[in-house]
Amino acid sequence: MKTPIRPLVPAALAVAVLAACGGSGDSPAVNTKPAYLGAVPETPYDGNSNDLLTAGLGKTGLAAAAPPAYADPFQPTAAELRRTAIHTNYRAMLDMTAAGGYGLLYGPNVDAQGQVGSGEGKVAGTEYLAFADDGSGRKNVTLMVQVPASFNPAKPCIITATASGSRGVYAGISTGEWGLKRGCAVAYSDKGTGAAPHDLQNDTVPLIDGTRTSARAAGTQAAFQAGLSAAELAAFTQATPQRFAFKHAHSGQNPEKDWGRSTLQAVELAYYVLNERYGTLSGNQRLKTLTPANTITIASSISNGGGAAIAAAEQDTEGLISGVAVSEPAVQMPASLGVTVLRGGTAVPVRGKTLIDYTTYAHLYQACAALAPSVSTSPFAAAFAASFANPALPIAPNRCASLKTAGLLAASTTAEQAEEALQKLRAYGWEPESNDLHASLAAFEVAPAVAVTFANALSRASVQDHLCGFSYAAATAAGAVAPLAPAALAGMFATGNGVPPSGGIQLINNLGKTGPTRDVLSVSAAGVADWNTAGALCLRNLVTGNDVAARKLQAGVDETRRNGHLRGKPAIIVHGRSDALLPVSHTSRPYTALNQQVEGATSKLRYMEVTNAQHFDSFIGLPTVLPGYDTRYVPLHVYLNQALDAVYEHLATGKALPAHQVVRTTPRGGTPGSAPAITAAHVPPLAQVPAAGNAITVTAGAIAIPD
Repeated sequence: MKTPIRPLVPAALAVAVLAACGGSGDSPAVNTKPAYLGAVPETPYDGNSNDLLTAGLGKTGLAAAAPPAYADPFQPTAAELRRTAIHTNYRAMLDMTAAGGYGLLYGPNVDAQGQVGSGEGKVAGTEYLAFADDGSGRKNVTLMVQVPASFNPAKPCIITATASGSRGVYAGISTGEWGLKRGCAVAYSDKGTGAAPHDLQNDTVPLIDGTRTSARAAGTQAAFQAGLSAAELAAFTQATPQRFAFKHAHSGQNPEKDWGRSTLQAVELAYYVLNERYGTLSGNQRLKTLTPANTITIASSISNGGGAAIAAAEQDTEGLISGVAVSEPAVQMPASLGVTVLRGGTAVPVRGKTLIDYTTYAHLYQACAALAPSVSTSPFAAAFAASFANPALPIAPNRCASLKTAGLLAASTTAEQAEEALQKLRAYGWEPESNDLHASLAAFEVAPAVAVTFANALSRASVQDHLCGFSYAAATAAGAVAPLAPAALAGMFATGNGVPPSGGIQLINNLGKTGPTRDVLSVSAAGVADWNTAGALCLRNLVTGNDVAARKLQAGVDETRRNGHLRGKPAIIVHGRSDALLPVSHTSRPYTALNQQVEGATSKLRYMEVTNAQHFDSFIGLPTVLPGYDTRYVPLHVYLNQALDAVYEHLATGKALPAHQVVRTTPRGGTPGSAPAITAAHVPPLAQVPAAGNAITVTAGAIAIPD
């Protein structure tokens, strides 16, 4: 059983310990700011006019389709951008409909014990914002700590909420909500990604608060700038005007290799600001009164942020993190994995591939697979066919035909090719439950967006490289490159997701036959609009090839692989079985087996696989856009909150963690687009000891999942 975290030592004892150690200004017992931090400004929020969780909007304002308008849409203030960023990012992670669970199962009005209240759920407290950098201004990872007014220094706790996806620092706000309600400080990091770009045409950049200025005026305080000399910038904009560089894709840092480190830095910032507030005062110095020995710190988040939390736990040589609770984490397996994944007693033949591997594979086949007759009733399948397979512009059928020409499909008709493409995805590690998601993900260009961003990042490519012929720009309805609306750029810190298509910026194929064109509309050298199959093949070659460009990307991938060693920390992973973006057999399943192989009897990792759950809870809340998500899928966020509860109770009281299990949920059913309201019965709680048919078996190097 885990020994509970020790309470704070009395202040007098802390002073005595410092004196006994000959404490001075250089003593490690004195609270000192980490060297990688610059200024750490703080902003208090009263919990009424403004607050930590909802930016003053409350439960009702977050549920509104749009935040309050900017006074000047061309120059929004930092406070306005923060408000919109919180509104955007909270809604981007969750189903915001009452029928889907908002305000009942989760939301600002639902307290830490799960009790539904009638209030707006605003949280008073103080927010700290800082860059982690080496002084060059080239990294400038944004860190943020929120300390609620309810924080109790006698019972201290911290959780991390590293940004999901490629978003900015407020992307983890829906995870941070759990900590704020518990009275915990929340440590955020944008992990070297971010929503706001460097506008290369006009040479403007975002600052840490999202406001924009010229790159020259920003200097080393730019949240991101592309690193081009004046001559390089002039040549670039002349050859390829109206382009944008994004931090995740174009920083040249391969930021993913440092996601664990930046999460740990956020924790270090949290300890620093907490001790500045609550640490024992010795003379005119604050002592490190709050330490890992007396503070519960849980690394948490979702998707890429969840992967960052796992990386942080693996890299935590100083014991900063007490436990881990994550949802649908993006984790990259070792090259020589050596673990087995079984489902229903049958081995999954392809498992543990890296994100860039299976995403470039999806990019090749998903648009074709979306036309398969066997998934014609899946969400958005009919709309996808109407938009991408219409006689005037048969983009998806042309992709199928181009794949056959390339020798990657054998069937003759479009329908047969689509079914073949769907089976290829199944054979490459997607669960059969993922079949119904391919049409909507293809329509939203998810795979190409992720593939291009990560290919650039892992390759440490410059925006000048135009890797595989891709770039980022706004486009006309016909797909031609065009200037971006100034208001869209001014607010992109708050509304973008950092991985175009986003905020009016599109993915551009520079090598289209008719010139640079929006990727999905571009025409191949053979004169065929086939969704730029040549670009997709180029991206795939970076994963499978052996040329210089491929070896460069593959070296970057190797820097991001996890080792499975969580250092014995109690941990829970929850993942939706239907996830088509981060398939479970490439991520959470093999990672659990790897951890058992590495840690053996000392492992405290538990895996919860949730049926009828997928990657994007927010899609469930779009019944008029994506009817059918509401009838088929339940919110995975419910189980992240339960995982956090379980890990916290284990650390605080020693209560045993729940065992590995499949969680059997019940879809809401009904008519697509108007499913009946969800109830607690649809999402049963994690079982402490699951029924035999739900128990997941994990042995050294193997995991067996019941059907």
